Amino acid sequence: MEIISFDISGKFAHFRKFYANNTAMSYFIPPRTTIIGMLAALLGKDKNSYYESMASDKLRIGVRILCPLKKSFHRLNFLKILGTGDFRGRQGRVQTPFEIVSGMRPGSDDVKYRIYISCFDTGKDVFDELESAFQTQNFKYNLTLGTANFSASAFRFQFYDQSQIELVNGGDDFSIIHSALCSDKANEIGFEKNRKLFIEEELIPCDFVKNGDREVSKMNRVIYSINELPIPVKLEGEYYKLSGTSETEHITFIE
Repeated sequence: MEIISFDISGKFAHFRKFYANNTAMSYFIPPRTTIIGMLAALLGKDKNSYYESMASDKLRIGVRILCPLKKSFHRLNFLKILGTGDFRGRQGRVQTPFEIVSGMRPGSDDVKYRIYISCFDTGKDVFDELESAFQTQNFKYNLTLGTANFSASAFRFQFYDQSQIELVNGGDDFSIIHSALCSDKANEIGFEKNRKLFIEEELIPCDFVKNGDREVSKMNRVIYSINELPIPVKLEGEYYKLSGTSETEHITFIE
């Protein structure tokens, strides 16, 4: 088994919730569907062409928050479009609520995530292509954190081979998990009186139907810490221990 990790950061982020119609509400973390879109951009894949090659039965994706995050609502002036014959907004503008993810001090703090990538046998070709792109820094398109105007940069590429990866059984004891994890794998979460752990649980899209219409085919309910602290959890199943760097990480994949 092999794992690639890389960090991504930007000033602001917005990952629109799939059920938000009249207001643009955001997830705290990029959903799996957003992450594979980022990877496709790095490789220069055509729009809607990567749903099958990067599906969850081929690529394994994990995500970790690297800094305390918060959300805030802002009003954006959008063009008021009343029909198919008017795309210039001749009727003026309309204010629309828009939720933005930022650091605790937006003036100085960035939004930072760590992305983990592995693969099953059927996804080895795409994984090798990603590894080559990171090693050579040969990226086709710029990264963004959700929307086109929220530019981001990728850095700290790390490759883990089999000698740096240990598969650990969760068992009955508390395990410290640094990444987001699926809710159905968490039997119990440990909270300490003097340790401020802020946890979110959300239903996020993971896969698209292979019809190019961005129709969601798979959803997962995940939990994660929004203030950067790892989560003590009695885990059902297994997690991965990554070593070989200054920090030993315990991660799971969103699948």
